[in-house]
This record gives sequence, structure tokens and C-alpha cells, in this order.
Amino acid sequence: MATKPAFAPGAQVEHTTKFGLGTVVSCNEDHIVIQFDDHGEKKFVAPMVLPSLKKSDRQPPAEKRTTRRKRAAAAAPAAEPAK
Repeated sequence: MATKPAFAPGAQVEHTTKFGLGTVVSCNEDHIVIQFDDHGEKKFVAPMVLPSLKKSDRQPPAEKRTTRRKRAAAAAPAAEPAK
């Protein structure tokens, strides 16, 4: 008989002892995966970590944009040698 996971994906949580605020990526009876704001993604054994988690009422953080800038040297035309 399956039980309902403790947290739904996308839920905002706070790890009260070490990692701080994060977003639940996935959760089942055995494991919970959380993307923490300052510590990256962590996978925990659910029964062991659930006492250290509390629900947070914060808004999810905005997605960080990762843009790759073209190197200035490649984008600029080559300079003419001085005569």
C-alpha cells in the first residue's frame, strides 16, 4: 500500500539544521531530492531528513539565466597591422 509523499514537487522547504531554503524536486517514501538555493541539489533518505524539514511560505526563486557571451575577440573583426 503506497503512502502519499511528504512534499509535492515544487514545494518550498527549509532545512532547519544546515542547508537552508530550497525547492523539492521529487519525493517518495524512500528519498527526497531538494534543490537548495545555496548548496545545489541534494538527495536524502526521506525518513531521516523529514524531521529537519519545514514548509516555507516563500515564493520560489526566479530562474537564473545562464547566457553565454561571445568572446569579444571572436566577435570583433581583426585589427589591421600598423604600417
